[in-house]
Amino acid sequence: MYKPKRRGLKRKKSWLSLSLQPCLYLAAMILIGWVYTSVAQAITPLEEVKQELQVKLDTLWVVFAGCLVFFMNAGFAMLEAGFCRRKNTVNILIKNLIVFALSTIAFWFTGFTIMYKGGWQGVCLLEYQGFTDLIKEVNIPISAMFFFQLVFAGTAATIVSGAVAERIKFNAFIIFSFALVAIAYPITGRWIWGGGWLSKLDFYDFAGSTVVHSVGGWAALVGAGLLGSRLYDYRPANPRENQPEIKLYRLQRGKNSDGTKIERRGTFPGHNLSIATLGCLILWLGWFGFNPGSTLKADPDAITHIILTTNLAAAAGGLTATLISWRLAEKPDPAYIINGVLAGLVSITASCAFVNFFAAAIIGGLAGIFVFFSANLFEHVFKIDDPVSAISVHLVCGIWGTLAVGLFSVGPDIYSWYGNGRLVSPGPAAGLLFGGGIQQLMAQIIGVLVVGFCIALFSFVVLFFLKWIDNLRVSPPKEIEGLDSTLHGINAYEGFAEDNPKKPK
Repeated sequence: MYKPKRRGLKRKKSWLSLSLQPCLYLAAMILIGWVYTSVAQAITPLEEVKQELQVKLDTLWVVFAGCLVFFMNAGFAMLEAGFCRRKNTVNILIKNLIVFALSTIAFWFTGFTIMYKGGWQGVCLLEYQGFTDLIKEVNIPISAMFFFQLVFAGTAATIVSGAVAERIKFNAFIIFSFALVAIAYPITGRWIWGGGWLSKLDFYDFAGSTVVHSVGGWAALVGAGLLGSRLYDYRPANPRENQPEIKLYRLQRGKNSDGTKIERRGTFPGHNLSIATLGCLILWLGWFGFNPGSTLKADPDAITHIILTTNLAAAAGGLTATLISWRLAEKPDPAYIINGVLAGLVSITASCAFVNFFAAAIIGGLAGIFVFFSANLFEHVFKIDDPVSAISVHLVCGIWGTLAVGLFSVGPDIYSWYGNGRLVSPGPAAGLLFGGGIQQLMAQIIGVLVVGFCIALFSFVVLFFLKWIDNLRVSPPKEIEGLDSTLHGINAYEGFAEDNPKKPK
């Protein structure tokens, strides 16, 4: 049988020479380094995409919240018109419409650059690069920041409209609103929100109890004081009395045109509580942009917390105002209930990100009580005629809300949005009622006093100057007939009877 011979296996020589082996090792190292670099480069764009997405989310949230605040102009218009007499409805609606147009031009021209240190480059937003500090602080475009702060500035000017309603000249209101938004509002805003000296003093006002509401409230107080009370034609309650002529009365002063003392008759009732209630609900909705939008970031934890504190304060304010008016005025007065809700919203604005839910309900509940007594105090004691109680709601409760930070703040490092690189850094110290000292409360008191003095002085100078050159107030015949027909040549309710009673035959 044939068997093939096995051949011995010869070991072949390696095709790699000694000189090529180091090259192979070097190529392998280069390949590994290239792969690692490629992976690293692939990670970097992912981080950039995440950052870009966060910027877009923050921007969308801030713009959406700003639109809610803008819609509050409709709420103010409805509220003021409903609380005033129907013969002045058109005038009130036009003022609330034109005031945001004025605020836009004024804030665009000088207000924003004063508030955020834009310098001459920031005038009319010519160059965004002038806002160097602001660019470092916010994660949204400067244009988005401008829009959000603009609607806040417009709110401050709108507050004045209600307190001076039914008697101020239209041109005087336009001039004063422009000056307030272009000069006074941004200066105090810079002290608190623009990195100014009050912020360095650890004064905290998260969404504007002082920056927006107290500023508007102080201006409203000065304006209502300089204008004086509204006039009206009065006929005795008993139409059978022999009354030779209809007298002209000042409501708050309790005197008629010839200076004789008369029996006090109370305030003018609002002509349409339906639209006043609608205005309150619109403002309540708008506050869900006003306070949470001030985060300037799409932070779910912070936004939802602030929405709940805001809503709790509003609900508590409306409830306590209902109870106190029911008990002391012997009826649940709808005007006090509406203002109680608004008082709770104003009072929580400064501390909405710094307090817990229980404290928010207390702050709002006390505000509902304060607004009842404050409105009666200004009306009966100080003789200030405020048709919509704007002074009590925005000034008194704005001060209370600012001081509440020093009383109810939970302290730093409590919530997830506290800390470096987060929403609040370092945050207010613990409030006096939460184991902290008096330091935070003192900072809040200083801020309230300084802002109040400066805004009151500015408002007095501007309004007194306007009164000196052209008189702030319309003439008595025009006021009695109504501003709609005398100033605008149109009535809001054609075909309805006039507000003023006629002289008996």
